[in-house]
Amino acid sequence: MSNPSLLILPGDGIGPEVMAEVQKVIDWIGANTDTQFDVTYDLVGGAAYDKHGVALADETMERAQAVDAVLLGAVGGPKYDNLDFAVKPERGLLRLRKEMDLFSNLRPAQCFDALADFSSLKKDIVAGLDIMIVRELTSGSYFGEPRGIFQDGNERVGINTHRYTESEIARAARSAFELARRRSNKVCSMEKANVMEAGILWRDVVNEVHQAEYADVELSHMYADNGAMQLVRAPKQFDVILTDNLFGDILSDCAAMLTGSLGMLPSASLGAPMDNGRPKALYEPVHGSAPDIAGQGKANPSACILSFAMALRYSFDMGDAATKVEQAVEQVLADGVRTADLLQAEGQKPVSTSEMGDAIVAALN
Repeated sequence: MSNPSLLILPGDGIGPEVMAEVQKVIDWIGANTDTQFDVTYDLVGGAAYDKHGVALADETMERAQAVDAVLLGAVGGPKYDNLDFAVKPERGLLRLRKEMDLFSNLRPAQCFDALADFSSLKKDIVAGLDIMIVRELTSGSYFGEPRGIFQDGNERVGINTHRYTESEIARAARSAFELARRRSNKVCSMEKANVMEAGILWRDVVNEVHQAEYADVELSHMYADNGAMQLVRAPKQFDVILTDNLFGDILSDCAAMLTGSLGMLPSASLGAPMDNGRPKALYEPVHGSAPDIAGQGKANPSACILSFAMALRYSFDMGDAATKVEQAVEQVLADGVRTADLLQAEGQKPVSTSEMGDAIVAALN
């Protein structure tokens, strides 16, 4: 059998720095398990624009379609703020999601014990928190047509269409139910069925999929605005949250801050199975390109390393290795090793990006 293949797209800002630490973990996996990864590198975002004039070259898109999984760092930066919308760095990421048909975005919000005091919420509210948000990623308000800014009489009007088909809702629901079966067997679906027809359809289809295929999973429904309130009131009531593209964007960022730092949060975007049975997949940290600290060795590589752990679990069926990586990150935090974003005590000295990566590899050993 051929080695599993990874396409790494470091991107912009702190992306190359954190990805260098992921490569250390990939090397450790290759040296300590029976799995060797075939790794290739390419450009995305502003880095791709600087070389090709577009945020993602066609050749890179072809590579992404051919590999077993894509690992991405971050895109964007002030250098590119004035570019035409069609070539902005973020368009590269959106193209990957759309053309790979990555309809299911998995955003875990897990609060490590060592960071429970770091959240803006009280420790007893977030300690032990372990939520998975499943966000539909390729439809809804961000992709619906018509869209654009148009002239209407003597003023402009901005239009985005919130559109969902039954099949788009159903496949996102199946993704959430399948995940719930591997966790605590509980799904809460969030929408705005009280004011949006698309929300009514969302709730109807989720109920139909549940009754026909996943009756063993506990299902509840909640309006998305109430869901946001409940996330900061009693987040541990949730296990898997299923929601659409727009609300998922908002709710997952809300849940992210329960954990205390965006620098700790990974994500996965999954599509339909390929011929080899593995899903189309893109893994990336939740944090952005952080141009204000790029090149200074201050970035926290944990989220990117944990994104690779998700790849081990969901793309390569290496759950034991994924758990080992996650436990190594947790051990390093428990030992008090912190990058600058995780410091609390006055006078505590932060470690650099590379030192954090080295500490995680040492914990793996």
